[in-house]
Amino acid sequence: MLVAAAVCPCPPLLVPEVAAGAAPELDTLRDACADALGVLAAARPDLLIVVGPADRPGRGPYPEGTTATFRGFGVDLGVRLGRDLATATDRPLPPSLAVGAWLLARAEWAGAPVEGLGVGEPLAADRCTSAGRDLAGRADRVALLVMGDGSACRTLKAPGYLDERAEAFDAAAARALGAADPDALMALDEALAYELKAAGRAPWQVLAGAAQGAGLAGRLLYEDAPYGVGYLVAAWS
Repeated sequence: MLVAAAVCPCPPLLVPEVAAGAAPELDTLRDACADALGVLAAARPDLLIVVGPADRPGRGPYPEGTTATFRGFGVDLGVRLGRDLATATDRPLPPSLAVGAWLLARAEWAGAPVEGLGVGEPLAADRCTSAGRDLAGRADRVALLVMGDGSACRTLKAPGYLDERAEAFDAAAARALGAADPDALMALDEALAYELKAAGRAPWQVLAGAAQGAGLAGRLLYEDAPYGVGYLVAAWS
C-alpha cells in the first residue's frame, strides 16, 4: 500500500547546471523538494516509484539503473535512477524522470529500490487511477515521487501565454495536494488541464489512485509560479 508521497515540479531548471546564472532563483523550490523527499525517507518504503509526464516515446515503466542526460538542455550532465543495475534499459529516462533522479541523487537516496513510470498527458483520469492502484499494490510499503507542473499560462511571458483560468486551476490543485485529497485530484478537469498545459494532471491522478484508502495526511510546502508556470510541492504521509 502507499505509505508516503512527495509531489515536485519537473522543470529541468531545477538542476542548477541547467539553470546556470539563474540557478539561485529556484533555491527555495529546491529546498522544498528536499523537504518532501525527506518525508519519503522517513516512511522507510520497500519500493519507491518515480512518476512523471512523458511524450509518447518516453511512456511506460523504467527499471532501476536507467540513465539519462541533460545534453538536450545544454549541459553534459548524466543521472541514474537509483542504483547501477544490470537490469537497466538502454531507453533513456524522459526529462521529468531525469529531474526526479537528480533530486534523489541530491538527497543521497539509499532507502529502497527505485523504479520509474512515464505517464502520457492524454491518459484519461480513470486509467490514471487504475495505474495508481496497481503501483500501490507493488509492495507492502510503497512510496511515490510524483513529478509534474501546474499550468503554464500564468503570465503573458509564460510558455502558454496568459490564461485567466490558470490561477484558479493551480489553486484547486494546491488545495487538493495540500489536503492529500484523492477525490479533489480526480476532480481536476482533463480538458482544462490540457488547454492550460498542466503537465502534472495525469501524474497527480495516478497518485490519487494509489492513495485511495491509504488515509494519508498532506502538507503543501511550496506554491508559486516563477516564469509563469505553476510549481507545487507537497508531502503526504
